[in-house]
Amino acid sequence: MTVLTLIGKPDCHLCEDALAAVEGVLADYPGVALEQQSILDDAALLEKYHDEIPVLLIDGRVHNIWRVDPARLRTALDGVTA
Repeated sequence: MTVLTLIGKPDCHLCEDALAAVEGVLADYPGVALEQQSILDDAALLEKYHDEIPVLLIDGRVHNIWRVDPARLRTALDGVTA
C-alpha cells in the first residue's frame, strides 16, 4: 500500500491548503493511505523541516514542499500505484 505523509503543524494555512489538495486527489486513489504528522510533536521533524512545511512524502520520500500541485501528485501516484 502506498502511504502519503503530510508533515505540517496546526494553524498553518499552507498546511491546510496542502491537506485539501491531497484529499481531493486521494478521492480517486482509494488504495492510498494518508498520515499526518506535526513538527510540533517530533523534535527530529522540527529540526529537519522547520522552514519547509508543509512537506508531502510518498512512501517516505519527499515529493514536494510548501505547495501541493494536484496534477503532479496524480502523476506520481499513477507511477507508484500502477
